[in-house]
Amino acid sequence: MPTTFSEALAARRIHPYSVLLVLLTFAVLVFDGLDIQALGLVAPLIFEDWGIDRSSFGPAMAAALFGMAIGAYVGGTLGDRVGRRNMLIVAALVFGLATVASAYTTNVTAMTAARVLGGLGFGAAFPNSMALANDWVAPRWRAYTVATLSLGVPTGTMISAALAPTLIAAGGWQSVFLTFGGASIALAFIIALCVRESPAYLMERGQIEAAQRAAGIITGPDIELTKEATDTGSVEGTAGEQIGVFHKSNKRMNWGISISFAAAIGVVYGLSSWTPEMLTSSGFTLEQALQASFFIGLFSMIGGFAAGYLSSRFGSRPVMTASTLGTIALVLLLTYLVETISGTPSETLRLIINLTIGIITGVTSVGIATIYIIMANGYPQSCRSGGIGFGMLTGRVGGIAMAFSGGWLLNQFGDSFAAYFAALLAGGVLMIAASAIVDRHVQPA
Repeated sequence: MPTTFSEALAARRIHPYSVLLVLLTFAVLVFDGLDIQALGLVAPLIFEDWGIDRSSFGPAMAAALFGMAIGAYVGGTLGDRVGRRNMLIVAALVFGLATVASAYTTNVTAMTAARVLGGLGFGAAFPNSMALANDWVAPRWRAYTVATLSLGVPTGTMISAALAPTLIAAGGWQSVFLTFGGASIALAFIIALCVRESPAYLMERGQIEAAQRAAGIITGPDIELTKEATDTGSVEGTAGEQIGVFHKSNKRMNWGISISFAAAIGVVYGLSSWTPEMLTSSGFTLEQALQASFFIGLFSMIGGFAAGYLSSRFGSRPVMTASTLGTIALVLLLTYLVETISGTPSETLRLIINLTIGIITGVTSVGIATIYIIMANGYPQSCRSGGIGFGMLTGRVGGIAMAFSGGWLLNQFGDSFAAYFAALLAGGVLMIAASAIVDRHVQPA
């Protein structure tokens, strides 16, 4: 009897290949995070080495996010057309090579160009990883899988902050780019050897024999597949009309996701990109400031993991609302702590500030991971990767704005960082859009 691949997965225990595929797609996003965060970690050393002011480095800091915005949508759309596995391999190669190239730059222009190229790969990796892994697990595990994958970048952020001091001591700031980029290139070849395209995607593309072979890894050779219920891309009332990202039925999804994602990403990237510079300007040593970057990664992981459980338990709308309110309250607390520093901060105050920064990103990351869950389940199979990519494209507007303007904002009021904190607070407020506008929230289990 014909069955969909989702139904076949739901009738079985978790297969080792599904676990392997999720781990490998997660690894791509970990290396994505390593390479993205590398520049923020070594920025103070580059300023000193090149003899430049932090405000002039804004284009280089924003370049990866600009590339990510383009790469997410273009890479996601191409993934829907030529295969998500294929685009994932290309993405890992591109951002790995670009990160290696960053080690050989000698000025802001060259660094900006390398980071834009890397950003194209960073962006393309995300929607294709999520769409691919989502299809290879049973429906009951999909919210957890997407939430776990959203931890890939913050995991990479945490690892990069932990490794950076050792790498810098061994070979200067260049060794950070060479190590992280080289490892990403090696991972691309592992993906090519081990990862197979989703049977659901292949069926939707009419590649029935290829879909049967891929499904056979888990189900055995005798299964007869049929398309998923949503693979035609149709929605109620459209009489089988093919659904693309910009179909009118996706209007509220597109608007709500775009605004909320831009706001949340702006908060996280505003902190991850400029925290080392902000803290070193407030009396922290670079090593003490990098502790905050470690906490950013750690709490982002905790927040992303929690989003899978919370969204399944309570539904995505109340989770997004709670994340929004928590982000606002914690940004106000951080503003008070940093703005009232007098002289060299004590060890206790440094720890409180670093922990507060980490917790902000953790609470905001609950919202970010929840948005990914909404996108992975809300967009139809025919445009799922493209829909996630579009959400990331528009979402990166906030990240680009904060990465580009962070140095300028920090310089506005002398020793006060009020303008910078006001921008973070505005991002927290705008996160409410996902709760207020999106009409395809995940319901409680």
